[in-house]
Amino acid sequence: MDIAVYGSEEFVLGFRLAGIKKIFAAKPEEYEPKLMEILTDSSIGVLAINSEDLERLSPTARKKALDSIAPVVVPVGAGEGSDLREKVKRAIGVDLYKK
Repeated sequence: MDIAVYGSEEFVLGFRLAGIKKIFAAKPEEYEPKLMEILTDSSIGVLAINSEDLERLSPTARKKALDSIAPVVVPVGAGEGSDLREKVKRAIGVDLYKK
């Protein structure tokens, strides 16, 4: 399973430079339909998206993205907050910091 990134050209640029091969860029008006299409791609294991873009989705699309198991959707960016424990738990489904 691959790691993929989805968002604006500016958002995906750094990931492209880091060597991520599956890059999907979209304009704001086509963001939601393209995201729903990407969520059906069985070759993607983790999908990183901009947390600001996630907030612009309809409530139904946002819930579908955040509840997705394959791929796991990981919001990235300032809007997501800085709680690393919650991000890791959400991404892999295990609380690594649990005592």
